[in-house]
Amino acid sequence: MGGNAMSTITSGYLDAPVFKLVSDVAAELGVRAFVIGGYVRDCFLGRPNTDIDIVVEGSGIALAEAVAAKVHTNVSVFRNFGTAMLHYKGIEVEFVGARKESYHRDSRKPIVEDGTLEEDQLRRDFTINAMAFSLCKEDFGALVDPFGGIRDLASGIIRTPLQPEQTYSDDPLRMLRAIRFAAQLSTPEHPFTIVPESLAAMKAMASRMKILSSERIVEEVNKMLLTRKPSMAFRLMDDTGLLEQFLPQLVQLKGVETVEGKGHKENFSHTLQVLDNVAESEVGEPNLWLRWAALLHDIGKPASKRYAPGQGWTFHGHEVIGARMVPKIFQGLKMPLNEKMKYVQKLVGLHLRPIALVDEEVTDSAVRRLLFDAGDDIDDLMLLCHADITSKNPAKVARLHRNFELVKEKLVEVEEKDKIRNWKNPITGDYVMEVFGIEPCNLIGQIKETVKNAILDGLIPNDFEAADRLMREKAAQLGLTPVK
Repeated sequence: MGGNAMSTITSGYLDAPVFKLVSDVAAELGVRAFVIGGYVRDCFLGRPNTDIDIVVEGSGIALAEAVAAKVHTNVSVFRNFGTAMLHYKGIEVEFVGARKESYHRDSRKPIVEDGTLEEDQLRRDFTINAMAFSLCKEDFGALVDPFGGIRDLASGIIRTPLQPEQTYSDDPLRMLRAIRFAAQLSTPEHPFTIVPESLAAMKAMASRMKILSSERIVEEVNKMLLTRKPSMAFRLMDDTGLLEQFLPQLVQLKGVETVEGKGHKENFSHTLQVLDNVAESEVGEPNLWLRWAALLHDIGKPASKRYAPGQGWTFHGHEVIGARMVPKIFQGLKMPLNEKMKYVQKLVGLHLRPIALVDEEVTDSAVRRLLFDAGDDIDDLMLLCHADITSKNPAKVARLHRNFELVKEKLVEVEEKDKIRNWKNPITGDYVMEVFGIEPCNLIGQIKETVKNAILDGLIPNDFEAADRLMREKAAQLGLTPVK
């Protein structure tokens, strides 16, 4: 179905009432309209898609306004972009006039002129996204596919309509989009690959990424992280030199150093394995920020790597260094510095704790402290730690998994007994000041810390009376007497 052949395809794709509506209004206005892009692609792949793009040989805004008037719905107009959008029966429809574009080398902002459907298809990123269904009365439902997108879709190929150098030079974000589509559309039965000349162009043009905003890069990376097997995208970004352009800290995990015949784990591959493990073990909707935590969990290893003669390689404190690096990485990528960043930072900082419990005797006290520090994120932390077990030695993995189950059981047991998750110290600073008639000072912190540790270590019960008794004992040692 390549070339300009207008073969009518199986019905079903254009059954939604919105298509007949747009077709009728376009005929009244005397313009040609087509469904284009992702909706057409996803029809053939059997993927759900409720975002519909309509391209018009004429004014997209005028057609949108006429459609909206017909069904008495609101239309959002974006005159700067020449686009308009409306919602109809749960479907989002965007209208745009067919365009041809040219670019200045140092900008992603195109010079846009009115064009034909074929000129519009030519400026699209990939052949599989350039296919269109006609909404014209004379050939309603015909596939317009001048670049063989349907063949590429069947073969699992990501290819640009123009020479890749031109497509990527015009808009370097398309290099990331190529990788994102390869990862997003791949299934075990039908993998997608990027054609070799496209990969070569990416390698040659990786530095063009510099003209992109961090927000646009992160938007693509987030979509990659949410795919079924995110490692595929990160390997492709690494192979093409794109990853180095915006996340060099991750690239620094690559490689193995050997001293006295002893090497260490290849931390880049390990990280991608942990990321895939998390993606595989999540239940329900994927958690983007848990996947960021998996991606960054070992980010502190290059800075903490040491060789100890007779012992081998160590990465002591890499979780502390990694947690400190998280805000800087988020800031550099203009990502949110709110509770989402703090969640990632917390998981990176705590990711060794459950494993440490596995290696030692699992005491109530250690479990209480873990519950206290992790709070409501304990389940996500345990999922990350479980994913972090990637040894090539099956016996070791089986042993760690068995021990890990013991820690999980202990967590449930201690939580039921002591209710430590999101625990608050029964002794507040205000209460200490009131009882002893003192102003804010460091003695208050010492008293509160003593009570907190006693409860977490199981030396006193988790209740106010026991905490109050201990507060008074500690205060007496510090020379304080109650005013009441």
